[in-house]
Amino acid sequence: MRRTVALLCTAQFMVVLDATIVAVALPSIRAALDLGPAALEWVVSAYTLTFGGLLVPAGRIGDALGRRRTLRVGFALFTLASLACGIAPSAAVLLGARAVQGAGAALVAPAALALLNDVVGLGPARGRALAAWTAAAAGGGASGWVLGGLLASGPGWRWVFLANLPIGVAVTALANRLLPERRAPAGGGLGIANGAALTLALALLGLGLTRAQQAGPAAAWPPLLAALVAGAAFAALERRSSRPLLPARLLRSARFARAGGAALVLTATTTPAMFIAILYQHEVLGRGPLATGLGCMPFNLAVIAGSLLGPRVLKRLGERRAMAAGLAIVALGALVLGAAAAARSGGVRLLGSFALMGAGLGCASVASTAAGTAAPPAGDEGVTSGVLTAAAQVGTALGLAVLVTLAAARAASAGFVDGLQLAVLAIAGIALAAAAVLSSPPHGRRHARADRPRARRGRR
Repeated sequence: MRRTVALLCTAQFMVVLDATIVAVALPSIRAALDLGPAALEWVVSAYTLTFGGLLVPAGRIGDALGRRRTLRVGFALFTLASLACGIAPSAAVLLGARAVQGAGAALVAPAALALLNDVVGLGPARGRALAAWTAAAAGGGASGWVLGGLLASGPGWRWVFLANLPIGVAVTALANRLLPERRAPAGGGLGIANGAALTLALALLGLGLTRAQQAGPAAAWPPLLAALVAGAAFAALERRSSRPLLPARLLRSARFARAGGAALVLTATTTPAMFIAILYQHEVLGRGPLATGLGCMPFNLAVIAGSLLGPRVLKRLGERRAMAAGLAIVALGALVLGAAAAARSGGVRLLGSFALMGAGLGCASVASTAAGTAAPPAGDEGVTSGVLTAAAQVGTALGLAVLVTLAAARAASAGFVDGLQLAVLAIAGIALAAAAVLSSPPHGRRHARADRPRARRGRR
């Protein structure tokens, strides 16, 4: 089982890695392919929008056609697209290949998480497996900044993509040997029209939020209105469908709603905080790309540590309180980041803020994933994983759009540090509000019992 969990965590590591590894290489890509600012943004956005937009339909594909098969196809597509990115002769080829990479990653992520739950079951091993899963995602984020700087400054930006090839080939080959095949009962259908409408809605939502961050609120309205229309079309298709893409039991689950909400708030607060911290290191402390990437390592190491401690926290506090505790620690880390900025500090205060935010994120992410995947509707495990992952993607885009825009507006009138402090105060407020909601006592003893870890309920 350990080899199976390691393979699935490697797949998660890779799809997260490719969202961050390219960022440090963007100046080299711009010089080599003569990209303008708008096209350069799409080197990142082409991947993240297709990845986030396709997660839920990709989960249904895994449920219907087999999760192992879907993971293998997705990783093969991801690997071939990485090769195309690495040898791209023009900007158009690079951007198209990045979109295909995102589609492959979307097929991989929900299938891998559903298979992880299939393999480990609901015993004590599940907590350890989810901790490893969260740590793998954090490791991908950590490695992205550092490896991107090393590869871009060493063999060149093309190796940012070509480095995926040996791992991609190995994962695709080993999947047949190590992974079981799982699928929903026959007759479920793919829900192609529903999936297309939801994909379009999520992609347009992500585009609108990205445009709000990059070009201001006025540029965001057209894609956001189009996302609203696509969302309405999806809702109409769901009402007429004999088997909706989003199961009714999932939508009615308060436990899943808390897990998805926590995942959204966690990424909506920590991603913009780290984005602003990276700018702070560059603008105020004068650090270069590689030094900035290394400076972010404490955050990612703290996420890994928090993830590995997550099962113990979950066992002691239960799902709700573990998520609330993690969010409260994130809020404290944001406040320490604001204090570091006020002191123009790059030392203990900055490292302390990274350590606190990372530990809170890791701990709460384990609890959120455990709650969101504990009892998915039968035959819809992939869709459940896709919705949970999509919530985190939407949180990232929403946090960057709102909080980074808020910081930029304040910075334009009062200076960079004032903008940073305003943003981290907003981050702390959002995280504390979410923690308060999660830590409030559930209504009724039945719901209280549902939030306790299964092992403790069994002993009682």
